[in-house]
Amino acid sequence: MTDSLAQAVLAGADADVLEREPVPDRYTAAHLRVEDVGVFDGVEDKDVRRTLHVGDVPMPELAPDEVLVAVMASSVNYNTVWSATFEPLPTFDFLRRYARQGGWAARHDQPYHVMGSDAAGVIVRTGNGVRRWRTGDHVVVSCTHVDDQEPATHSDGMLGADQRIWGFETNFGGLAHYTVVRASQLLPKAAHLTWEEAASVPLCAATSYRMLVSEHGARIKQGDVVLIWGATGGLGAFAVQLVKNGGGIPVGVVSSEAKADLLRRLGCDVVINRSELGMGDGGDTDGDPGRRAIEDGKRLGRIIRREVGEDPHIAFDFIGRATFATSVFLVRRGGTVVTCGSSTGYQHHYDNRYLWMNLKRIIGSHSANFQEQWECNRLVQMGRLMPALSEVHPLDRIGEASRRVQQNLHTGKVGVLCLAPEPGLGVTDPATRARIGEERLSPLRTQAGATPVPALAR
Repeated sequence: MTDSLAQAVLAGADADVLEREPVPDRYTAAHLRVEDVGVFDGVEDKDVRRTLHVGDVPMPELAPDEVLVAVMASSVNYNTVWSATFEPLPTFDFLRRYARQGGWAARHDQPYHVMGSDAAGVIVRTGNGVRRWRTGDHVVVSCTHVDDQEPATHSDGMLGADQRIWGFETNFGGLAHYTVVRASQLLPKAAHLTWEEAASVPLCAATSYRMLVSEHGARIKQGDVVLIWGATGGLGAFAVQLVKNGGGIPVGVVSSEAKADLLRRLGCDVVINRSELGMGDGGDTDGDPGRRAIEDGKRLGRIIRREVGEDPHIAFDFIGRATFATSVFLVRRGGTVVTCGSSTGYQHHYDNRYLWMNLKRIIGSHSANFQEQWECNRLVQMGRLMPALSEVHPLDRIGEASRRVQQNLHTGKVGVLCLAPEPGLGVTDPATRARIGEERLSPLRTQAGATPVPALAR
């Protein structure tokens, strides 16, 4: 490695040394190229390995309110898949729209898009308007990129019209050796976690926190029965923990017996393997929209009532078209469906009678504001919320890592090593780590009686 700044970071150099090392003109990053837009037109299998490139890109200039972070590790989120398939629209459209603001925003409109909405690393430069962070600080990055001069942001950062998801709707994301972020995105890294564990947390954990705990979400309370679709995914694994922490009763739904075993290790109270129930995909049955969803809901409802004695208060749904109608049907009178995404399709069809006549609510939720991110990160630092990391890949294998997420072959979060040369680095509080225990910190990394998931897949 000829990058002396990166070498200094890896050597654990102090702030003075880091400040003296020059920032490189170019850096290695996972990125999309604008000339690939349209490559999947008419193609059924939009294989992300065709469009995800790893190579050098120019280093952007730093704005006064930004920091440059040397990224030790990142992770794959589903927005990486959306980006690499150019669906529902090319992310280059986001970058061009943002650039029209002018000023520092103009940098984001490039013929390449550096992706990634999670990162853990070391601050190596700060803009002259940054007050609360210093070179050498170990941080994780919130994906919420807001304009603090927009009035709505001061009520709730997610309400601002200029709120964006960093690394998806902005350039210079976290799947790279360096990333540029606003100081208002930074959170202190939990000292007992490795780089890859820490990087697997922010986006999914905070999104689940807002959906379930925040005043802007379902506001779970003790005793609430919460139906969690995709409960061993990145969002679902954090949802199970948050419901348990809050005194609720998580009911997790998964697609295989192997995932059901992992869910039991997470401590989920009720585990349902939908593949054993013959559940449908939420589509039409014999021309009757929603009939299969209601049949699935009745089937699930019988199991849940048998196990806990009552219907769910809340349905945690990011699956979308395949599950949404069942969620609306299944929650109890006065219950809540909270949604943050639609991985199986955006067009949801459900029988509205079950909503309005039973006084149910649907809450749309997106990412998390800075205070919610901070509170969620506090739980991580306290050892009350564990990483959902299941496997780790090097940056040069980002295509394979993302393909696993695209095909739903993963559980939890798929980690990516950027500057970190190997897994297991970055722990600066080994005493807390020992107190919590390796098994608790890695609930999704191995399966009892099965071959451990490789720490570094090459």
